[in-house]
Amino acid sequence: MAELLYRLGQFSAKRAWLIVVSWVLILASMGGLAIAANAKLSTSLSIAGIESQLVIDQLKKSFPDASRGSGQVVFHAADGKAFTQAEKDAITDVLAQVAKQPSVADTLNPFETQETLNASRQEIIDGFAEIDAAKIELAEAQKSIDDGYVALEKAKAELEANAEKVEAGITQMTAANAPAEMLAPLLANQAQISAGLEQIEVSRAELISGQEKIDKGLAEIAENLPKLEFGEQLLDAAENFGTVSADGQVALASIYFDAPLSQIEKPQISAATDLLATADLGSVQVEVSQDLSQSLSGILGVGEVVGLLIAAIVLFVMLGTFIGAGLPVLSAILGVGISAALTLALASQIEMTSTTPILGVMLGLAVGIDYSLFVLNRHRRQLKTGMPLVDSIALANGTSGNAVLFAGLTVVIALVALNLTGIGFLGMMGSMGAIAILISVAAALTFTPAMLRLVGMRILSKKERLTLESVKPAHSAEDLHAAMESGASKKSVWAAKHPWLALLFAGVILAVVALPSSSMRLGLPDGGSEPTDSTAYRAYNLTTEAFGEGANGQIISVATVDFALDDDAQLELQAAIAGDLIALENVSAVVPGGVSDDAKTLIFSVVPSEGPSTIETENLVRDIRGLEADFAEKYDAELGVTGITATNIDISQKLNDALPIYLGTVLLLSILLMTLVFRSIAVPIIASLGFLLTVFATLGAVVAVHQWGWLGFLFDIHNPGPILSFLPTMLIGILFGLAMDYQLFLVSGMREAYVHGKSAREAIDQGIHLGRAVVVAAAIIMITVFGGFAFSHVTSVRPIGFGLAVGVLIDAFLVRLILVPAVMSLLGDKAWWLPKWLDRIMPDVDVEGAKLERSHIS
Repeated sequence: MAELLYRLGQFSAKRAWLIVVSWVLILASMGGLAIAANAKLSTSLSIAGIESQLVIDQLKKSFPDASRGSGQVVFHAADGKAFTQAEKDAITDVLAQVAKQPSVADTLNPFETQETLNASRQEIIDGFAEIDAAKIELAEAQKSIDDGYVALEKAKAELEANAEKVEAGITQMTAANAPAEMLAPLLANQAQISAGLEQIEVSRAELISGQEKIDKGLAEIAENLPKLEFGEQLLDAAENFGTVSADGQVALASIYFDAPLSQIEKPQISAATDLLATADLGSVQVEVSQDLSQSLSGILGVGEVVGLLIAAIVLFVMLGTFIGAGLPVLSAILGVGISAALTLALASQIEMTSTTPILGVMLGLAVGIDYSLFVLNRHRRQLKTGMPLVDSIALANGTSGNAVLFAGLTVVIALVALNLTGIGFLGMMGSMGAIAILISVAAALTFTPAMLRLVGMRILSKKERLTLESVKPAHSAEDLHAAMESGASKKSVWAAKHPWLALLFAGVILAVVALPSSSMRLGLPDGGSEPTDSTAYRAYNLTTEAFGEGANGQIISVATVDFALDDDAQLELQAAIAGDLIALENVSAVVPGGVSDDAKTLIFSVVPSEGPSTIETENLVRDIRGLEADFAEKYDAELGVTGITATNIDISQKLNDALPIYLGTVLLLSILLMTLVFRSIAVPIIASLGFLLTVFATLGAVVAVHQWGWLGFLFDIHNPGPILSFLPTMLIGILFGLAMDYQLFLVSGMREAYVHGKSAREAIDQGIHLGRAVVVAAAIIMITVFGGFAFSHVTSVRPIGFGLAVGVLIDAFLVRLILVPAVMSLLGDKAWWLPKWLDRIMPDVDVEGAKLERSHIS
């Protein structure tokens, strides 16, 4: 491989303009392809197979409207007064215009919704009042009927008694043969009594009819009262829900799209939000939620540019020339431009998150500078020994370039292994990051040699060029190494000279920094974590102040039954479920979200008492899921939970489950690769254990700053929260690759010295002295580039940049330059032990290029 890279470097130097123009053409073509592709990048994360995603997939089939994407719009009367009718009308008009935009299915008018809520509450109140009035009226009617029955019975008894007396009188007179004149009054009385009794039966029939009306009225009350009670239960559960604040100064509208937000193109979302931003609403302030405002506009902000400038300054200080300082930066920018454009072009065909190209930019800038620097630094050292220009370029490419290739391969292995997690978006990020690394390696091994040929001897400072007049070219590999080592310090490395003190020093620092990692909590940033000058942050704060923090992150609960529900059954089940949900801790309101067309699926929006990223809301999601068994028993229904918070929990659990497999695989592959490179058993193990210490310390620092808020003022962390859910896995993958880079560039020098007859202790000193300057410079460059992203305007990028910067700082300066030399010093010759049988069967990759030097220097 070294010989092949030598020839590649030689070809690139001799055909310098061809190589440079080819790279420029590749950049231009990739850029044009990216523009033409019109990439779709998603701001939402999803993982197939997790519970919350399964609920969404089911809703797409049974309740399509419930699975569509939505975002919140906050209207604020900035003059401190309640919305006027004119302002309400203007807001209504602009929402109607938004509803006509492409991909927008509908909008929710906050004033109409609030009026409907108020009207529903009033209807319930009026309904109960009507029932109470009807009950009183019916009770009075019942009393009248009861009194009528008593009066009728009394009148009937009197008439029947009189009838008996009259009947007896008639009987006596008839027996006495009384004249007709005497019987006439009694017969008249008898007729009157008969008429009275008939009238009593008529009145009784009227009373029966009245009773029937009363019974019917009571039956209607009995039928309608439960409906009112169910309605009252639903309104009680939604009591704290509203779309217009109590003071009438804040209103929450919603935009509903015709598909999930991940499937909506950014320009279509922007068209809707731009229409709101440019609407003439007088003094009304308009802000949109995080879902509608996330973009990549802040990817290259002030922090990132400052990081690049610092990297250039470091290069200038190290190399002493502006040309030398600019060349690695130029190589890195070229590689980043191509990889970013390629990623965006592929994004038009493959679903990617918005973080995917950002990761490629971060890695491409950092390793692109470093890899080019490694080749350039070796070339400069060789030139100063008097080696001819083209020969030096070729040899630098075959030696340091060989190390660059293996270092890049290590990073690629770590990134591609992210696919082993089974998490699609994370695997895609790893794959695209690996492409960025490969392009950076290719640029370092072809573009850098070509540029070195074009700049010629100007890669050295004037002073360095003047000293070349007295330098005799090396005639052997030994002479070359002696010449390159002549300027190196002869002092013993402190870590190797005092290994136990070095171990104690580094160990204590690593342990202290790692302590916070034990309390790490994973999640996704909410609007409260966005920059204070962003619309998402303002929307979050306005919503919190007017409606409570939980209004920013509602939890969607879905109840499904196997049979169609009629209207009454739907109302009863909705009331019962709302009652169960509102009874849970940390619930502010429960709002029915509708019923599917097949009347089998019921949606509920649960408004938490706390924010979407708090531990209380996470516990609420688990509590709702804990009702699944009760729902199956009580209602014969399945219960599902989805939404951002539920998705965060599921993603975090999925990542936690996949982490051991991923970590184990990466460690195993790296140990095999490092064993092949260093031909040692102990060195790869030391490298891997040191990496684990780096990971724990890095995660501890991230938790302390981003979750606890320590030093938050430096990084604009005004609302500390959970750590980005995929950050630990990503940090492990990237830091592992970078850690092995430093291990390779430092320890390969040690092995070369050891193989050439140096003692184990002398080999450590020589390897550190020769590699320390370039590794320190490379680490500082990495730290500044990654550190620039720690101040990014994109909230999800900040912890990534901070974690990588801290990780490189810890790994390079504590682990590789102190811990590793100390342990190797304690091991002595045992550090380089390798079983003879293994030594015989392993290929010699000659990563140091020793054989190459011997064959090309004479």
